[in-house]
Amino acid sequence: MGSLFPLSLLLLLATAYWRSASVLGRPAKQEQSPKDNPPAPSRTSAPFWVRISPESVAVQPGGSVWFNCSSSCPLPQNSSLYTQLRRGKTFSGPAWVSYQLLDVRTWSSDVRCFVTCSGETRGATARITTYRAPHSVTMEPPVLENGKYTLRCHVTRVFPVGFLVVTLRCGLRAIYSESLERFTRLDPANVTLIHTFPAGPRDFGQPVTCLACLNLDGLVVCSSSAPITLTLAWSSASKALASTSSAALVGILLIVAAAYLRKRLVMWS
Repeated sequence: MGSLFPLSLLLLLATAYWRSASVLGRPAKQEQSPKDNPPAPSRTSAPFWVRISPESVAVQPGGSVWFNCSSSCPLPQNSSLYTQLRRGKTFSGPAWVSYQLLDVRTWSSDVRCFVTCSGETRGATARITTYRAPHSVTMEPPVLENGKYTLRCHVTRVFPVGFLVVTLRCGLRAIYSESLERFTRLDPANVTLIHTFPAGPRDFGQPVTCLACLNLDGLVVCSSSAPITLTLAWSSASKALASTSSAALVGILLIVAAAYLRKRLVMWS
């Protein structure tokens, strides 16, 4: 019995050591298991839209315009408007902001609206077009000189002149058209177009008109003159030539008539 006790004690100590070692090793294995500690979810913002209204607007030079910037973000962090134009009043609501722009004079400019939602910024763009339709479009009476007609068309107080196209029409036929791209002035101006063309027999009695059109990136604004009938209008030189020709013709007719009467008188005698 005395020899078995130390041996039993050694077996108990060995068993206890093995169990404690296995228990201590389990936490280390559990920390390496991906099932107990999943990775943190990625932070992705919910999709949202941004709109600006109106998307396109045309105003007279020096006028003002309102833009409304709205979004589908329930709690927008920031809303801003980028423009080089002078600002006026501003009104806002839960998901919208209205901006007033004053003294618009640039013929074409972009306005950008930006909204930040959950750390993400999105935007929308609108365009302002500034123009002034011609105050009047008039034509002078056509003048015939040296077999050609001279037409003069006057366009007053139009802007921007660089986007103006003036067309002269005789009946349904366009006889001349000119684009005024070379003009870069940034204020309303007057324009006079002069064109000379030889008129044929088919042109007499036809209405002549002058059409002035502004082509502003798809927005077309036109004004037309009152029609003038193309007739035999004479210049001073043409009148003098016609008077001389008429006098010569009358002289020839008188000579012929005198010769005929003399011949008749001879026959009667």
